Amino acid sequence: MSVETVEKSSTVRKLAPRYRVLLHNDEFNSMEYVVQTLMQTVPSLTQPQAVSIMMEAHTNGIALVITCALEHAEFYSETLKNFGLTSTIEPDE
Repeated sequence: MSVETVEKSSTVRKLAPRYRVLLHNDEFNSMEYVVQTLMQTVPSLTQPQAVSIMMEAHTNGIALVITCALEHAEFYSETLKNFGLTSTIEPDE
C-alpha cells in the first residue's frame, strides 16, 4: 500500500477585488460632523484616523476612507451619502 495516494486540493482561493471608498470635500458640512459621520459609518476608524481623512479631503479635495470588498465599499459610500457627504468608490489598482 502506498501513502502517495493523498490528493492535493486544487482549489485556489482567489482574493475578491478590492475597492476604494473616497470622500470628497464639501463646503456644507462642519469638520466635526464629517469626523463623527466617518466614525459612525466605518466602525474600524479611530478618531485620529477620521480627523486625518477629513483634513486630507479638506486640503486635497479627496481622501481615501477605506479599501475593502465591493459590497462593503458600496455600503460605506451609500451611508456617507445618506448623511449628506459626497463619496465615490473605485477599483483598487
